[in-house]
Amino acid sequence: MGYGAGAPWRMLPNDFPPWELVYQQTQRWLRAGCFEDMVCDLRSIIRVAQGRQGQPSAVILDGRTIQSTCESGPRAGYDGYKRKRGSKVHMAVDTLGQLLAVHVTPANEQERAQVAELSRQVQQVTGQTVKVAFADQGYTGEEAAQAARDEGIDLQVIKLQEAKKGFVFGWLNRFRRLARDYERLPETLAGLHFVVFAMLMLVHAVPVLRSS
Repeated sequence: MGYGAGAPWRMLPNDFPPWELVYQQTQRWLRAGCFEDMVCDLRSIIRVAQGRQGQPSAVILDGRTIQSTCESGPRAGYDGYKRKRGSKVHMAVDTLGQLLAVHVTPANEQERAQVAELSRQVQQVTGQTVKVAFADQGYTGEEAAQAARDEGIDLQVIKLQEAKKGFVFGWLNRFRRLARDYERLPETLAGLHFVVFAMLMLVHAVPVLRSS
């Protein structure tokens, strides 16, 4: 994922199969939920190895705006705060920074409007274990709070630095495939986040398991 200009599908290195085949197989895996299942299993293993419950009771919500490209341009929106045109990736992680849910929208979509979808995904993947969600001021408002309550979650809006403690998006830019939005389909962009988290969690799982 770190080649050249970000490794768009049509620019895969020559030692890969034809890009069409790579794309089609990736789509099969994404549609089947393979990487979401990997992340879910690894998250539980890592949490249990650290003496925690397998499923979290608290999550953190946040979003990042990534610049559009020719492929993703038709759905791009303008984020006035970030002064960037592109897509916004809304995410939920546990307090260890491990991914639970992803939702992709145009960049002009507000964070608070995505609480319902993220809450639904979080409860689905954990089996309704989440009781509280922490977020920054972008999630302020009764509508967002009610959307969380509808899923049995207490949305707590706290100071920006406290909300993002242990959960920083900057490292995602190290994966060039996620530094910009190269995807025509938002579902593919969301799925690639699970691919990256699976890679990272596999690396972190080995020393945790060896020491447990």
